[in-house]
Amino acid sequence: PPWAIAWGSDRVEPLRSALMSQVAMIAKFTCIDGKRDELYAGLAPMMDHVGSEAGTLLYQLLEDPNDANVAYMYELYSDGEALQAHSTSDVMKQIMNAFGGILAGRPELTMLTPVRGKGL
Repeated sequence: PPWAIAWGSDRVEPLRSALMSQVAMIAKFTCIDGKRDELYAGLAPMMDHVGSEAGTLLYQLLEDPNDANVAYMYELYSDGEALQAHSTSDVMKQIMNAFGGILAGRPELTMLTPVRGKGL
């Protein structure tokens, strides 16, 4: 099922009961003015870690070309359990603690269900 993450906690909760396989998420990070490069540095441990997560299919850091303070993360997981394993990893807990003086607010998380496309 699609999942909701309570940012800053270990909870990943189902939003509905329908079965599906892959789970996608887009996270929007709005940084304090001039801190986007610090966000990238803070995300480096996770960027290294996701290579060892079996259920993490895509994990892409994207830069907004129109706003120097915004970045996005596109994430694709094999299923909800893979998202939960990622979201509750020790590395996730570590990086979330590093964002205090970098982000202007909580990341905006959008959960998505892949329907069709190349590579799905």
